[in-house]
Amino acid sequence: MAPDTHSSLPLLDPSSSHANSNDDRGRRRAPSPSHPFLPDPDPDFDPATADPTPFSSSGPGAARPSNPRRTTSTSLRSLTPTPLASQALHLDTTLRYRLAGFFLLVSLVAFTVQTELASIVQHDLGWDKAYCMLYLTHGSWVFLFPLQLGVLRLMKREMPWRQFWRGVLWEVRVVGSMVEYQRLDVQVGRGRGRGRGGQGQKSPWRYLAYTTAGITCALTVAGLSWYLAVSMTTPSDLTAIYNCSAFFAYAFSIPLLKEKPRMGKIVAVAIAILGVLIVAYGDGNPDSGSGDDITGGTRFLGNMIIGVGSVLYGLYEVLYKRFACPPEGTSAFRSVTFANTFGSMIGVFTIFVLWIPIPILHWTGIEPFEVPTGRAAWLLFWSIVMNMSFAGSFLVLISLTSPVFSSVASLLTIFIVAMSDWFMTGKPLSGASMLGGVFIMTAFGLLSWSTWKEMEEEEVRRGRVIAGGGEEEEGDSGSDKDED
Repeated sequence: MAPDTHSSLPLLDPSSSHANSNDDRGRRRAPSPSHPFLPDPDPDFDPATADPTPFSSSGPGAARPSNPRRTTSTSLRSLTPTPLASQALHLDTTLRYRLAGFFLLVSLVAFTVQTELASIVQHDLGWDKAYCMLYLTHGSWVFLFPLQLGVLRLMKREMPWRQFWRGVLWEVRVVGSMVEYQRLDVQVGRGRGRGRGGQGQKSPWRYLAYTTAGITCALTVAGLSWYLAVSMTTPSDLTAIYNCSAFFAYAFSIPLLKEKPRMGKIVAVAIAILGVLIVAYGDGNPDSGSGDDITGGTRFLGNMIIGVGSVLYGLYEVLYKRFACPPEGTSAFRSVTFANTFGSMIGVFTIFVLWIPIPILHWTGIEPFEVPTGRAAWLLFWSIVMNMSFAGSFLVLISLTSPVFSSVASLLTIFIVAMSDWFMTGKPLSGASMLGGVFIMTAFGLLSWSTWKEMEEEEVRRGRVIAGGGEEEEGDSGSDKDED
């Protein structure tokens, strides 16, 4: 499979003056310095000064080839993206490293703050509404796309709004087709549904709707266990056991993502799980890390509930990577923008579908609906904001790396939450918490090294694809997902 070299300009930009010309489809266009991932024949072009925005302006003033080549119907059906230049390929890989590191830091901080705030709201302030809190937090994901849209608009202020908006929608449609077919060389029809004249593939909206529904349901069940257990156990235990999803993410990755078992990853995950167990149970005190009114039986039941959620959350991560992420070779910017877009789709499904259990829970008396007020409402608001920040960052991190790396990276929150417990309650860290933290950080270091080596191998493989004219030998990438 050839690497993704599409500019964020759509394959057939509806705003282009040549959008309705079939002869213009498939034509190799002149490279545009407005996107860092396109080859530029000009030796004076500096990729460092390129505009990294994911939507390039097009119009009558766009660069055109001096001698355009007519494209036969055969090449229309087998359109291959323009190969990435070696320098641009290295730039994309470096950008992927930096984006992954940035969103990792954001997810760690956001998850830690959310955990502490949710514990205060439910346990200390008494607003113990697990499903309602789940609905509010997951529904807030709908704002991920508008926030991203605002950032993109600031980067493209000079572009007319109508042209900008059509480009955004077209980009979502193109990348959505790449996700559905797990291919980089997709063709999208100009109208709704299937392409005209047999050209192009069907619209991805139906696939995205079904995928969003399935993944959201798995996420909801897993997330509900978190909110059920947050008032039944300590924040340290909650974070530790929930992040055992790293093991299940790796277990599910082998059959679903066709990931090859690697000894380095197996050792890293095993060390991480050992560190989790040490943090959760090594001190031998069932009341450590939180309020004194949590009994040993309540804490055990809460840990069992969050353990089930850990399994389901590992499955959710792998399902998201398998069915809702662009294929290997997709540019970093496309991976980031589509991750936030899909997060908003989850928020839309949550708002319009998952409200149904709220009145049922109220009428049956299982969870009477009650509007939070005062300090509980204020802290709940910031907990929702932190959850939205964590969700967007975590989805991006999975898309850029892998579910296993993202899960093990989130284990770093264990030590951070334990430190925040120390700061808020005045109870110093136990020896078990410190030892478990060392194990977890060691596991993260090992997995980071393993992931870095895999990304380096991927860059070398994509470089060979470029040298070979854009054709990839079958079976060359054992960890790639199967094409549908």
